[in-house]
Amino acid sequence: MPEFRTPPKAFDVERAARVKAGLAEQGFVSEEPLLDAVFGNSPFLGRLALRELGALGEYFAAGPETVVNAAVLLAHAAAHAESEAQAMKELRTAKHRAALAIAMADIAGTWEVEKVTAELTRFADACVRGALRFLLADQAVRGGQALVAEEDCGLTVLAMGKYGAHELNYSSDIDLVVFYDAAKFPFTKRGDPRGAAVDIVRGLVKLLSETTGDGYVFRVDLRLRPDAGATQVAISTTAALDYYEAMGQNWERAAMIKARACAGDPDTGAQFLSGLRPFIWRRYLDFAAIEDIQSIKRQIQAHVGHGEIAVAGHNIKLGRGGIREIEFFAQTQQLILGGRHPGLRAAATQSALDALVGEARVEPSVGDDLKRDYRYLRRLEHRLQMVEDQQTHSLPQSDAGIAHIACFMGHDSPESFRAELTRVLENVQGHYARLFEREPDLTSSRGNLVFTGVEEDPETLKTLGAMGFGDPAHVSAAIRGWHHGRIRAMRSQRARELLTKLIPAILKALAGAADPDVAFTQFDSFLSSLPSGVQLFSLFLARPQFLELLAKIVGATPRLATYLARNPAVLDALLDQEFLSRLPSRAELDASFARLVTGSYEDMLDAARRFVREAIFRMGVQIVEGTARAEQAGPALADIAECVIAGLLPKVEAALAAGAGHIPGAGFVVLAMGKLGGREMTASSDLDLVFVYDMPPGVEASDGIKALSPSLYFARLAQRLIAALTTATAAGTLYEVDMRLRPTGNKGPVAVSLKSFADYHATESWTWEHMALTRARPVAGPQALRARMEGEIRRRLTRSREASAIIADARDMRLRMAETFPGKNVWDLKYAPGGLVDIEFIVQTLQLVHGPARPDILDTNTIAALEKLRAAEFLGPTDGDVLIEAARLQHALTQILRIALDEPPNIEYATPGLKALLTHAAEAGSFAQAQMTLARLQTQTREIFNRLLAGR
Repeated sequence: MPEFRTPPKAFDVERAARVKAGLAEQGFVSEEPLLDAVFGNSPFLGRLALRELGALGEYFAAGPETVVNAAVLLAHAAAHAESEAQAMKELRTAKHRAALAIAMADIAGTWEVEKVTAELTRFADACVRGALRFLLADQAVRGGQALVAEEDCGLTVLAMGKYGAHELNYSSDIDLVVFYDAAKFPFTKRGDPRGAAVDIVRGLVKLLSETTGDGYVFRVDLRLRPDAGATQVAISTTAALDYYEAMGQNWERAAMIKARACAGDPDTGAQFLSGLRPFIWRRYLDFAAIEDIQSIKRQIQAHVGHGEIAVAGHNIKLGRGGIREIEFFAQTQQLILGGRHPGLRAAATQSALDALVGEARVEPSVGDDLKRDYRYLRRLEHRLQMVEDQQTHSLPQSDAGIAHIACFMGHDSPESFRAELTRVLENVQGHYARLFEREPDLTSSRGNLVFTGVEEDPETLKTLGAMGFGDPAHVSAAIRGWHHGRIRAMRSQRARELLTKLIPAILKALAGAADPDVAFTQFDSFLSSLPSGVQLFSLFLARPQFLELLAKIVGATPRLATYLARNPAVLDALLDQEFLSRLPSRAELDASFARLVTGSYEDMLDAARRFVREAIFRMGVQIVEGTARAEQAGPALADIAECVIAGLLPKVEAALAAGAGHIPGAGFVVLAMGKLGGREMTASSDLDLVFVYDMPPGVEASDGIKALSPSLYFARLAQRLIAALTTATAAGTLYEVDMRLRPTGNKGPVAVSLKSFADYHATESWTWEHMALTRARPVAGPQALRARMEGEIRRRLTRSREASAIIADARDMRLRMAETFPGKNVWDLKYAPGGLVDIEFIVQTLQLVHGPARPDILDTNTIAALEKLRAAEFLGPTDGDVLIEAARLQHALTQILRIALDEPPNIEYATPGLKALLTHAAEAGSFAQAQMTLARLQTQTREIFNRLLAGR
């Protein structure tokens, strides 16, 4: 194996020459062979050298450590920057210089891999500390407080993973977890220290991760924090320790082996890690814990399969024989043995291997083999990443790409590189597999998972109970039924073979849900509805993350689980990476809908229903997964509904025109009211619609074969659009449409002329109709007519009215509503005193009272209107803050409940999974805290309502 004491050859000699020529133009001339090795193998380093000419010269004049030391000092200096922009620039400049010097020292063989990773880590520490100090100073200035030293701030930043173990790779992200001591942390946001801590973490991510014209510093990954799907990015030390004691998983124990405080208050960090020590290092482990640790190995094998290792495209981190297997070789033994043997608690991989050898847990030759192979794979990892500064761990697929990496690694030929790498991977894989040959698996006498035969296996029931299932007999009976082919999905031999491989992973995923038994029941229902299991099981084997996602869905949101069970084809959509990572824009929705609604009229209606359900499901899954926030749901659902209304209207018009023709010069507008008008829809909202038309004077009929009068023509058009939106087809239902907000209500015509609409609201409409009009918004129809409608609505809302009469009417309406819908408890979010109806009445009443003088306060969205009323000082700052916070919280909670459930909940019987989602939406530390916050805000809202509207 090459020792890398001399630089490798240049793979691209011409590129190396071009970079050196560019340097010469700037006055830097050198014939150092290292430059050919660097520039001829890494386009990224060539660009970096041209940008950082001073650092390049300093490297040859004083050595790499001098350049890195200067970069570290510059990173620390960012703490004293005069602005955020300056701090970001200084950090990125420091990164360029450190990245160039460290890479060159690595390529030259000046530094061994341990030194390279240590210097990368040292520089990362400087960046995190510099950024944090800047943010602490900025927070103090913003709050008018005295400056707080980093060492006294009560907030600790833990480095995790390779970063925590001083093993950072060249283009790695940095895994961080941030905790704060609430008793010591000096900052608050609205009286809450967590809010201020969260702002600091978000600022830290921005300073380090945001890509500017100067690039980025480090990508930051915060997902190793406790229950990342349901918690904020900063967590109090007390809450975190409570979490680890009550809910901590074995994978979190493994992650915490490498944890260290890299920035912030060192005392807080030391105390927290000391308090976590009993969680990480358990003296005694039950079978379930050991089983869970060993499942890491089974999951890797299931993912990568068996057979010959192919070098091209191989992932040297996660693939067979890769870096992860060496890490797990050490970590799994550390978790099992480290509680009783403190000498095994080393964070760094090579140190852990040395400790295992020292404790006679691993043969010295095995330890030497794995350390040698680890160093080789880490060098290779660095070369792959240095080419273009990409966070990659996979070898190229092409022969040319392999030849490039072989050259960069110092091999004489691609063949020698392939042979050497294959030897390394096979050697690692062999040691890893032999380690687990000595351990019992899930079918051992210590814990069975046997589901054959007709009788229950007692040991299997014990195993299931240890995994967390409350009714092991039910679980066992159902799985035995699957194996016996009692459901359609399991009637092929291939499906049963795949299921046998997946059972441990399925049970582990479901056991990780907040309520494993509820999750299992929903999964069983889902599986029972599938026509075939082969495709799904193959997907789970290839993409284990989808099994984890499915466990989240079935464990927390029965409504989504039911939809998935009835529409298994939607699993195909999950293969699209963007399906889970982002919500589509309105333009993207329109384009997708237009592609779908082709063919016959019936096909169009079916396609519309599938489109809406998949779009709503996508949004729901993203909220469950945590890639979308509950507050995004209302606008997203409104976009979906508007897209369908606007997309169906021309089709419906064309169908009517086929017989009745058109009315020359006329226009037809769909007016959204209620939740749709306010862009506050939920997954179960009806569509409150009003249909308005206009036409030139003197037109008496349409110009088709079956001519119709204008009033009948537009009534037919409205009825057809309603049918397109509401009729149940083979593909199911779409929306319910509510027309009660049209002029004269249910007694009036289904479509009204613009003149009739204007006259009615000018002379006949009641206060409650004026209030409803504050949320009116045209969503489909000719743009010119929509603009006229908006003008007419604004004229009605800015007409001078007697304020006392409006307030008295609103108060009386709310009292009558309360008699019919009294509000059962705080979770009756719509009707509870201080709930959403109270907030809407406040907003709409104030808009009617003050709109004539200040039309700029009008907005169809409740929260946006509250913000405008506060800015215009029609609401005091305190009242405005309370109402906005109450509206946001209750809208978010409503969205979760409508996504998760078909029926109104009895919150006492809500599953832990649903409570976890509600807690996350409330940004609370616990469900009890979320409920307390909700009750407090409703009480404050009701007091404001009484003061403003009830005369108390």
